[in-house]
Amino acid sequence: MKWDFHNLLMRAVQAAHAAKSAQGTKPLSTARIVRRWFFHLGGPGLILLGLIDSSVIPIPGSLDAMTIILAAHEKTLWTYYAVMATIGSVVGAYLTYRIARKQGEKALQAKLSPRNMKKVTQIFERWGFFSIALPALLPPPMPMVPFVIAAGAMQYSLKKFLLAMTLGRAVRYSILAYLGAVYGRKIFAVVLAHGWTALYVMIGLAVAAGIIVLIMRVRRKRPAFAAGHD
Repeated sequence: MKWDFHNLLMRAVQAAHAAKSAQGTKPLSTARIVRRWFFHLGGPGLILLGLIDSSVIPIPGSLDAMTIILAAHEKTLWTYYAVMATIGSVVGAYLTYRIARKQGEKALQAKLSPRNMKKVTQIFERWGFFSIALPALLPPPMPMVPFVIAAGAMQYSLKKFLLAMTLGRAVRYSILAYLGAVYGRKIFAVVLAHGWTALYVMIGLAVAAGIIVLIMRVRRKRPAFAAGHD
């Protein structure tokens, strides 16, 4: 049974906005109960959600949403929430990696169709480290779990796997937590008006711009470095 946490959290955001204009006392909805529970747990709640999302039950977008919500709620702790979300996601992915490593090719066969298994293994064989780091960085609908399973099934280096996962997730959740801390409820307004896709597009553009700037800087430094060694 899949838990529709993404819609649940969306309803929690809507409830938070509605509460401002609501008059009188109303019974708490399930969404508000879940939201309050995660507020109470704080950082450890993000670890728990990351473990569930990456290993037991797929709930795409839920960890992203809660990272933003908690960072918006306590702006000065945005780096803490980014770290806790990263830890939960990486540990959850590690558990999936270990299971796939023990099962080998059977893990891929159990989770993927023959066509998708061939496609994932080809991408992983060609790109290796980046086939883990990029899906870890980019938001849905970029698939993550198939490449985690492929890494384990194909006996990929544990150190490289953890480094790629940590790098991608740390950048992703740092961006989300920072946006939550800086823009707070304005982000929720964008989500309510245009859906999570709009937010993910904004994040994707920001990441792409950062990568382009980094590449340009590296290219500028290369001629100077080469000239210094002539």
